[in-house]
Amino acid sequence: MRRAAAGVFASLVVLAAFAGPPAMGQVQHGTAAAPGEKAAPPPAVRMIRFGVLPLGGTVESRALWTPLMTDMGRALGMPVSMYSVPTYEELDRAIGRDEIDMAFLSAKMALDAVMQRRMKVLAQIARHPSVPEHRAVLLVRKAGPLNTLEGLLAQPEKWRLARGDSRSVTGFIVPQSQLFLPHNIEMETRFRSEIVGTHQATALAVANGDADVATNNTTDFERFRQQFPVEAERLQVVWESEPPPGAPMVVRRDFPPEFQARLQNFLTGYGKAKGARGDAEREVLKSLRAAYGYVAADDSALLPQARLEHQLGRQRAMAASWVNEAAREQRLQRIEKTYAEQVETLRAAAAR
Repeated sequence: MRRAAAGVFASLVVLAAFAGPPAMGQVQHGTAAAPGEKAAPPPAVRMIRFGVLPLGGTVESRALWTPLMTDMGRALGMPVSMYSVPTYEELDRAIGRDEIDMAFLSAKMALDAVMQRRMKVLAQIARHPSVPEHRAVLLVRKAGPLNTLEGLLAQPEKWRLARGDSRSVTGFIVPQSQLFLPHNIEMETRFRSEIVGTHQATALAVANGDADVATNNTTDFERFRQQFPVEAERLQVVWESEPPPGAPMVVRRDFPPEFQARLQNFLTGYGKAKGARGDAEREVLKSLRAAYGYVAADDSALLPQARLEHQLGRQRAMAASWVNEAAREQRLQRIEKTYAEQVETLRAAAAR
């Protein structure tokens, strides 16, 4: 009953979010004070547009996140509309158009949004020793022609790849950095063909014979096992990464600090209550693969992602063909400059 009511609430607020101009009092970008004038304080927040990463698809993402959004709206006394899209690219564009107020993003997308000064990190998923660490994996069919990592690395051009978007940490960045580039394999160019999609789509592609190998991760593959047990039984893991940077919760940087604090308190307190309410919230967290809830975080939580991108950038620069060494050196210098700027920005958040 709770889920059905939550779905109705989400439908109503989503319609409200897209029916016309923003509600009165909603925070707007691009309003600057005239020269010599004091900047006006940010208006009160009247609603939140929450963006979520695509999982199996927009319908599935909406179903998973609706209970949390409903509870957030109830706690804050305002509507929370969900912005669920089928691709990372669309979510990235929505952030760039200031159509997202708060979001759960890959570490790559979060880093980009923070460096653009649009978003700041509020929280991240709490980890616990009893829960296996989230890792990137490669999936192949048990009975397929490709069933070993050695066979994949020896002749990548023979095989069809199903991978995540280039903004996906486990679907692209980590496999590229930790496995393929160290073996002189560029994921975008060395395979016979490629399919780009969600983790569910890539696993299905291999299970159904449309691809030979898929990038994925332990968390989404476990969800896939529950939803598609027959297809999952056809698959096996042939490679597992080191734990990658986690996906954080981010919020618009220009939201009033006191409201940011309210959001952070809601997230870190969610699932901590005793009794029926706490039990219901903990079930919501389990469905989101965040069984131990959320912990407060700031932009410095993205330092591991900055290091990963720095490493990947250097690997690509060293593996690429250049007109001369001077051109390669220029590229390496740009990579170092970008990394230094990221580190300075992210560490400044921790110092505040």
